[in-house]
Amino acid sequence: MLYLSQMLGKPVIDATGEKIGTISDLAISTGEVFPRITSLAFQGPGRVPFMISWRKYVGEFGADGITLSVEAHDIRFSYLQPDEVLLTRDLLNKQIVDTQGMKVVRVNDLKLSKSGTQLRLLGAEVGVRGILRGLHPLIERAVVACAGLFRKRIDEQIIAWNYMDLLDRDLSEVQLSVTHRRLDELHPADVADILEQLDPQQRATVFKHLDDAQASEAISEMEDEERAEFIDELDDVRAANLLGNMDPDDAADIVRDLSYEKAETLLRLMGVEDAEEIRRLLGYKDGTAGGMMTTQFVAVSAGATVREVIEALRGLEEDHPTVHYVYVNDEYGKFIGVLSLRTLVLSDDDTLVESVMFDEVISVTPNETEEDVAEAIFKYNIPAMPVVDERGALLGIVTIDDAYDAIEEDAAEEKTRATALMVVGIGLAAVLILGLYTLVLLEVLTTAGYLNFGA
Repeated sequence: MLYLSQMLGKPVIDATGEKIGTISDLAISTGEVFPRITSLAFQGPGRVPFMISWRKYVGEFGADGITLSVEAHDIRFSYLQPDEVLLTRDLLNKQIVDTQGMKVVRVNDLKLSKSGTQLRLLGAEVGVRGILRGLHPLIERAVVACAGLFRKRIDEQIIAWNYMDLLDRDLSEVQLSVTHRRLDELHPADVADILEQLDPQQRATVFKHLDDAQASEAISEMEDEERAEFIDELDDVRAANLLGNMDPDDAADIVRDLSYEKAETLLRLMGVEDAEEIRRLLGYKDGTAGGMMTTQFVAVSAGATVREVIEALRGLEEDHPTVHYVYVNDEYGKFIGVLSLRTLVLSDDDTLVESVMFDEVISVTPNETEEDVAEAIFKYNIPAMPVVDERGALLGIVTIDDAYDAIEEDAAEEKTRATALMVVGIGLAAVLILGLYTLVLLEVLTTAGYLNFGA
């Protein structure tokens, strides 16, 4: 989470590590629901103002400053475009119409959202915390902490950008109050980033303007701990519809984190097939191949022809996950091989699948740990790992995306454990040092005659 006040005055560093100025402003293009930062304004030597393209030149950024992706002599400076607005000059400390609350407020800070290499404007802080943060972040934290001692809360007061409109601005050609219709232009991952950082009321307002397909994709992109909480906030009918539209493995992961009563309510409201699929996945232990696999795959019989397989692929729904392999079963339903799309395209239509399939396949059981499954996927460089039961029947597949997710979760847990151990270590060291200091002090005072422990 970033705020404009945190970034102003921070250094701008070029690719060689040389400081070339300090941040003075950020520009946005006003044609989006949650607009991207498009330009960086900074003061160079002698307080000379410069402006450059954010997309072309900004490499890394945060509360400590901005690092450019090029050297200073490779920068080409630009100018403010007609549809751009400067956050500090045009918004900060200005009067704003809150079109949702129908009142006029003052912008004390601006809340920004980091999404990959992009930085977006979420909204305006119109409460006291924005004023305190502008003085110094430590002052804000101290006041909030003191208020907490008296059981008082000082919450942020954020107005989402789409509910703001400037007053007394000579920029009549700039439309600052936009609609939610542009949300469908954003990638689901960007929508997820935005939803995660809005408060529940604003999030619900934005969310209701997404259709079920867009909403399901956005929820799937959210962090695991956020998804169940978000579904829990929705009314039961909408939540059930959204879960039914998701990939079964994603839906099962969310349902697993809900309370039993909520989960049962949503499963009863779903279509019978969707609910059965999710319940089947919930039967596998979390952290195993069964718990992470998806049941959306294409399987055909060994006696099918290439023409029949192609027709089956053509009949898949548009939102079906990407097909890397066609999985082959024998007449008894046992998994016996895979057929690559390349082989399928190069084979004659009347060729039998069993004559061109690859039968030396690697598979795992549903009880294998997700770490072992991910390791096998990367070791053998395959896009998906089949999961089979004790009879050899194909239950599902674990995709390479699931393997990456498992590795990221493990890395995050290891980092958390390492941090906890470091904190404990520092605490023990501090106690030891304090104890030694106390002993030395007592020895000195005793020797000097200030303390007497004798009778």
